[in-house]
Order: sequence, then C-alpha cells, then structure tokens
Amino acid sequence: MDKDEAYMHRCLQLAKLGAGNVAPNPMVGAVLVYNDKIIAEGYHKEFGQSHAEVNCINNVPVENRESIEQSTLYVSLEPCSHFGKTPPCCDLIIKNKIKRVVIGCQDANKEVDGEGIKKLQDAGIETILGVLEKESKELNKRFFTFHQKQRPYIILKWAESADGKIGKGNERILISNDYTNRLVHKWRSEEAAILIGTNTALIDDPSLTTRSWKGNNPIRLVIDMDLKLPHHLKVFNKETKTIIFNKLKNEEDDNLTYYKVDEINMLQQISEALYEFDINSIIVEGGAKLLQSFIDAGLWDEVRIIKSDSSITGKGIAAPVLSTAKLINQEKYFTDTISFFQPAF
Repeated sequence: MDKDEAYMHRCLQLAKLGAGNVAPNPMVGAVLVYNDKIIAEGYHKEFGQSHAEVNCINNVPVENRESIEQSTLYVSLEPCSHFGKTPPCCDLIIKNKIKRVVIGCQDANKEVDGEGIKKLQDAGIETILGVLEKESKELNKRFFTFHQKQRPYIILKWAESADGKIGKGNERILISNDYTNRLVHKWRSEEAAILIGTNTALIDDPSLTTRSWKGNNPIRLVIDMDLKLPHHLKVFNKETKTIIFNKLKNEEDDNLTYYKVDEINMLQQISEALYEFDINSIIVEGGAKLLQSFIDAGLWDEVRIIKSDSSITGKGIAAPVLSTAKLINQEKYFTDTISFFQPAF
C-alpha cells in the first residue's frame, strides 16, 4: 500500500462515523497531511452542517496553519463546487492555497460531477482522482444508486425459520434471537426509511424504530392501499415521520403523510416518490408478498436473510423465493445465520 492509499483508508474510516446522520448527503472523510504527518482530520457529521473538508481545515492547530499551503488534502469524495446547504468546499481549498488534493472518487450528483475537480485544476492545484475508488464508491453505494438510478438503494430483509417459514397466519411470532434483533435495529438506524405492507402492520403492530439501538429512527413507510389500518396501531403514533401509500388520497397531517399511488405500477411509483422526497435508502421488512414483489420486479440492491435454527410447527407462511442472487457474506450469531446477497447480474 502506498502513502496515498494509506491516507485514503483513514478518510474512509472517518467518513463511516457519519453513518445514519448525513443522508441524503454522502459520508465523506478528509485528512490534511504535511511532511508525511497528519496535521488535521474531519468528516461530514450531520446533514446541513459543515462538510468534511471544512471540518478538516478548521481543525488544523494554530501551530500548523502556516503549513496548510504546502500540505496534501485527502478526501474520499470530490469536493463540492456549488452552493447548497453550505458554501462550496472547492472555494475553501483554493482560498487556503492547498497545493495538492487526492480524491477517492468523483461525485455522482449532477450539480458536482466533475465540476469540483475542474475548478481545483483550473486554480492550479495538483489533483489526483481514483485512489481507492472502488472502496470509496462502495461506502456511498446508497448515494450513488440514488443519483445514478434516481431511486433509493433498496435492502430487502426478512427472518425465516429452519423450515423456510416467515410467519404463522394471523399470529405474531418471533423468529430471530435477541442479539440479532438488536442488530436489526442498528440496520434501521443506518437507512433513511423502512417499508412494510398492510398485513405486517396489522398483525405485528411494529413500531419500526431503533429503540434497541442508539440512532436515528428511519422514516416509516406503510402500504395501505384501501386505508383499512386502524389508527390505534403504532405506525400512526406520530413518533417519527410516517408516509402511508394508498390509492385514495393525498394529505398531510403533522408527522403523517398520505401519498396516492396506483396499484398497477405501485412499486415504481413508490420509488419515484421516495426520490422526490430525497429518501436515498430503504429497508423493506415485510411481509412475504411485498418482499416477493420487489424480488420479482428486480427492484432491489441487497438482501439480508436471517435464518433461525428452529422450525415453526404447523402451517406457516412461506418465505420469499430469491433467484439470480449472489451470496456475498454469511455471519453466525448464536441460533441465527445471516446471509447477505447482491444481484447476480
């Protein structure tokens, strides 16, 4: 590993600290190096606040500020060149006369997409692109999917018994163990929204929050086409923002939004709506019919299956059938095995 890669690895480590707090912005880390020594670090901490480059430069100690002009700035994503929630990072880099900038990957946002690199080069700054590019893009796969495909990054998740059942009729049952349940809450904190169908809301009455993990609650998305769900269910408690997709009305009421979609192109319309709402990732947690509809439509980016060692006695609901998928990892947590899949194509 050369020096540029080593410092970019540190940028990626820092960037991950913003997970769950910066969406729909990307996670970005920055490191300033002078004479092979890191003199400052920074990362994007929260949406709407300072970007990684700004935090990094602001963190330079007083005794090192004279060294900024002769330093190299490492940043995991192309510095922005436009005014958004904050001023352009390129302008700050140019103002500080930093002589060299090393970038992990180019920004996919059409408002940047190479313009930041061009602006730095036009200012006479040596600009290196593509150091740990694959790793940098993987870190922000949600961000890149959102801008390149104009839809959120879609994760399908379910728990199934050893005999391939996801539930038991109208009875709520717990399949995964306590440890895995906490892990699921961590997953929720890392995504912008969580989606369930009508039957899951009615039978399980889930809160869809991160109550077992310290982190932000995802936006709750519920499909209730005929608006038949009773309002005593937890998804209506306005604890966190909730969107009800239905075929009857558009309406907003405090933290509750009703959004009208057609049954024929429901999934496509939901994806388009989420893009409009700036929701760049969702985790779909059921039920079986809804999960299967995403699989059949090829509308997914990742699948996480929690398989228990225990079986469900009697008649049960069959788990979704996953085809044309590539197993990328497996993890064992006591009585549960989690398998992670990506599309095979």
